[in-house]
Amino acid sequence: MGLRGEAAIVGMAEYPSERRFTGTPQFSLDWWADIAARALDDAGIDHRDVDGICCAGDVRESTHFTPASIAEYCGWSVNLAEKLDLGGATPAGMVWRAAAAVELGICDVVVCAVVHRPAPQPPNPPPPDPRMMYGASSTLFGAPEAEFDVPYGNVAQNCGYAMLAQRYGAVYGYDPRALAKIAADQRTSANANPDAVFFDAPATIDDVLASKMVADPLHLLEIVMPTFGGAAVVVARADRPRRSSHRPVHLVGFGEHLDHKSPVMMEDMTVTPVGKAARSAFAMAGLGPADMDVVEIYDCYTITVLLSLEASGFCGKGEGQAFVLDHDLSYKGDFPCNTHGGQLGFGQPGLGGGMSQITEAVRQVRGTAGDRQVSGVDVAFVSGTGGVVSEQSALVLRGG
Repeated sequence: MGLRGEAAIVGMAEYPSERRFTGTPQFSLDWWADIAARALDDAGIDHRDVDGICCAGDVRESTHFTPASIAEYCGWSVNLAEKLDLGGATPAGMVWRAAAAVELGICDVVVCAVVHRPAPQPPNPPPPDPRMMYGASSTLFGAPEAEFDVPYGNVAQNCGYAMLAQRYGAVYGYDPRALAKIAADQRTSANANPDAVFFDAPATIDDVLASKMVADPLHLLEIVMPTFGGAAVVVARADRPRRSSHRPVHLVGFGEHLDHKSPVMMEDMTVTPVGKAARSAFAMAGLGPADMDVVEIYDCYTITVLLSLEASGFCGKGEGQAFVLDHDLSYKGDFPCNTHGGQLGFGQPGLGGGMSQITEAVRQVRGTAGDRQVSGVDVAFVSGTGGVVSEQSALVLRGG
């Protein structure tokens, strides 16, 4: 059982990734409507035909009843209203839910969007909630992490991912140059992407290793750069009439898995749930890792890429460092991975970081990636990661 490949991504739009926003702040609903309109224009579909919404918690003016607020603001009457909370796995989760709804006949055209751009501030903003000082809401009073993690210094993402890297090194050995090469190869791809935050900033392995140690063994350039941006995709039946000649990009396989929130609750810190998600996606598509032409792996940290490559079956367990050293991961290489620069090179505009892996896969399959286009791309693998490898999703996309 699974998708039949009838639904496809038929339109997309993405804002450039900016470290310092140069435009005029607008309300989140305005940004959402704008990026949705751009994606619909790319698809050649009239906005009045939208009957499905997949959104996240990034609409500041409407933290509750968000889909209804979006539908009202955009003038849509919808049959699907999804608000996802999977962290960085949210965009991939949006896409497969939208595709499933289309194939089930629940709706015809679904807009999936995430936006992280400045909004006007209220005249008298409330003071910051001191309970949020350690990051996510899961550290609020009564949460297990607030009781068992935070008091002992296990705070936020840097510590969690550093702990995974430390454990990996204890089991398999740790080669800092291999992990740094992931960031350096992706920076090469970012240097070919004008929309990337590091477009004009090359970085070598030595540069990565010379950057500040933030959470041992993770250096500054191995950690994602927060930016402003956002993106949207339109999911519809591939055979739907539309005013666009873009190649439809079918969703032929997906998977999703989560089994913990805090990394201290992982059964094995060197094994991430993306393995189960990837196996489900490959099985549904009738394909395997060797069939992928490009790979777009969620990359909040270099260790995330390493663990995901192993868990998804692109190399054996404990063999990731040798695999990275033996292959060129840039868009010019023999194993093109995160061809837009990944979030380490493109930037992470909130949840739009995870959407950037999807939009890049769509570009590569369409053949519209410009100077970083990989030759002959037909099939792409995409992964999404939320929390500290807690929520995990995987997609297999194929050109029509």
